[in-house]
Amino acid sequence: MLAHRRRRTQDELVDQSPLVATLAELVPLSIEQVRRTQGEDLWAQLLADHHYLGYCRPVGEHLKYLVWARGRPVACLGWSSAPRHLAPRDRYIGWSVQQRQRALHLLAYNTRFLLLPWVHVPNLASHLLARLAGRISADWQQVYQHPIHLLETFIDPARFVGTCYRAANWICLGPTSGRGHNDQTHRCDQPRKELWVYPLSPNFRRRLTQRHD
Repeated sequence: MLAHRRRRTQDELVDQSPLVATLAELVPLSIEQVRRTQGEDLWAQLLADHHYLGYCRPVGEHLKYLVWARGRPVACLGWSSAPRHLAPRDRYIGWSVQQRQRALHLLAYNTRFLLLPWVHVPNLASHLLARLAGRISADWQQVYQHPIHLLETFIDPARFVGTCYRAANWICLGPTSGRGHNDQTHRCDQPRKELWVYPLSPNFRRRLTQRHD
């Protein structure tokens, strides 16, 4: 979840000269989880300055990742607690209302993904999605004392086609209803987006539908 309040910090100077390379030339990459660290302000600044949705303060469980290469930030990713009602996702998992209420915290929602505009590295986006899929559950466990079993995100089809998610083996479940993440009115008053998911284990359905008490 996101609280729609803009945040500005004292801007850090960031090298914005073009960074053009292949992925092999760019490595090694450093992926830092910056939630509750000094890197959190830079993460917020970069999103406020360069993401088309800007920066919104996350509410609830969330993690923030800052990616570095050659001593420069190259990408920002944000993950948050999942929306409550998503019919395509709920059908895909096959859980009941009660099971969803018990296990929704075991999903993570990719709220922001920003490759900085001066970074031109083919396949970097899908590489980062794969890297994060391999570590996010352990990171969540460390901060919030529970794992993650399924990742999800929305893509605005008016702007993007989901190329990097498809290349990272995410699954498109189709359009959303347009009701918003935590709809209480049952009115379709939001832009319809595509919902994509990524299971973190072959038995994710069993893990999301079993009791956890």
